[in-house]
Amino acid sequence: QWEDMRVLETATLQHHRSMNPCPLYDEFTGTLFLFFITVLGRTPEAYQIVTGQNVTRLCCVTSADQGLSWSTATDLTQQVIGATIKDWATFALGPGHGIQLRSGRLLVPAYSYHIDCKECFGQLCKTTPHSFVFYSDDHGHGWRFGEFIPNLQTGECQLVSVDEEDGSNVLYCNARSPLGFRVQALSTDDGAVFHGGQLVQRLVEPPHGCHGSVIGFPAPFVYVPTASRDAVVPLRGSDHRAILPGVPRGFGQLPTRRAGGAELPAGNHREPDEPDEDRPTPGRHRDAHSATLVQGDSAAAPSPAPFFQAPTWILYSHPTSSMSRVNMGVHLSTFPRDAESWTEPWVIYEGPSAYSDLAYMELPYREAPVAGGTAIAFACLYENGMKSPYEQISFSMFTLHDVLQNIPLTAAAPRHGRGPARHRGKRRRRSCFIS
Repeated sequence: QWEDMRVLETATLQHHRSMNPCPLYDEFTGTLFLFFITVLGRTPEAYQIVTGQNVTRLCCVTSADQGLSWSTATDLTQQVIGATIKDWATFALGPGHGIQLRSGRLLVPAYSYHIDCKECFGQLCKTTPHSFVFYSDDHGHGWRFGEFIPNLQTGECQLVSVDEEDGSNVLYCNARSPLGFRVQALSTDDGAVFHGGQLVQRLVEPPHGCHGSVIGFPAPFVYVPTASRDAVVPLRGSDHRAILPGVPRGFGQLPTRRAGGAELPAGNHREPDEPDEDRPTPGRHRDAHSATLVQGDSAAAPSPAPFFQAPTWILYSHPTSSMSRVNMGVHLSTFPRDAESWTEPWVIYEGPSAYSDLAYMELPYREAPVAGGTAIAFACLYENGMKSPYEQISFSMFTLHDVLQNIPLTAAAPRHGRGPARHRGKRRRRSCFIS
């Protein structure tokens, strides 16, 4: 049940308009931050880009009571950006949500139009958009900004902290781009520096691009009872297709990887032609509970590697057409480091649609296979309408089980040396809840 809308009257600067909200919650202190930019008067972004006259400010309000009341706005521009502002024609945040790392570091996604050069009479001649992050290591008392994604044009973006099976962690950035496809980039130092971006061929952009959202969540687990004790192991790589109901067969084309990212030989993974009597298979699961926890023969369970941690999967929402902002869809990646790991989309809204933002939740099962079991669920806010994407904002909820049931049955990655992917069959699609 949604509460009535409340206007945050303090989230403004005089004679400025507020834009690009980016909420961020500090779990250590219980402080809720709302970052946003303010722009002088009615000055459009395009005017700032053409002239190089930056009239944008970085601002923030905070709440210590879960959003019931808010502080007055703080203008952080001079304190955080300082003299560097003269090199930015304009900048903005997210939009959407920021994240917090296990270390406590707070991260706010952002982008800037960097002034590459000016003509001798002071007229701006070239700017390039680059994504980056603002970050704080002292719970929001002081802020700094990291380096730009260096090689490709990137704009509006969001972040995910990605855990990998060997215990390592990378910061993942997914960014809007005018290049026809999304760009993803990785940072191994929590956002201070990003490595070169990669075009993600499966995540298409409409002309001029559109904002998209990413959310990370731990890979689901398999519950395997043994004679001595109960073992719980995460689903990994291509192994998960045999134990999750409705997982696309194409996931089997995803190579399983060593910690360093190298592919393991395909022969290391057994894939029986016929279902084994004791092996759980997609057709033999009865309900959504099995999407996360299933019982099976301990001999069939993969053994956790030393220092193993549950890897992070990522869900992504965005209009699915390369021609216009239409047909809101979600894609799944089970190995985010690989730009080719994204699935084809499940369209959750057919029609004009634009910006979106995702959230991840763990809902309790009514009848969990294991005490304390939870269901992985997602919420998506997105712009949509009948004739225009900007008629209304809708809210959809769906589970990971719904995602796996509705992802098209095509390969989740290129089929190296095996020809083009083919549709293996049709499945009745299930709708998500929309309000």
